[in-house]
Amino acid sequence: REFLAEAQEKVEEIQSTLSGERTPQSLERLIYLAHQLKGSGGSYGFQRISTDAAELEKAVEKAAKGEGTLDDQVQQYVVSLRSEIDRGARELTAAS
Repeated sequence: REFLAEAQEKVEEIQSTLSGERTPQSLERLIYLAHQLKGSGGSYGFQRISTDAAELEKAVEKAAKGEGTLDDQVQQYVVSLRSEIDRGARELTAAS
């Protein structure tokens, strides 16, 4: 439950950062948050969260290098992360 709550906070920060100005610092923060979700998602058995976060991390790294843009696909990763976190929380609640 703690992981899912922390993951939700990270996804909200990702969403907020994506809505703001794109600076090198904001892109680095996005990479950091995605990297954190990638590692912790796998550690807690949430492979889908880990996979989506890894893809998000790669996309933002490319954008930071000027090799791509933060397009709709990035938003889709965020939506998928949010959905997977919500699903995990529902499953834990149902199991209680």
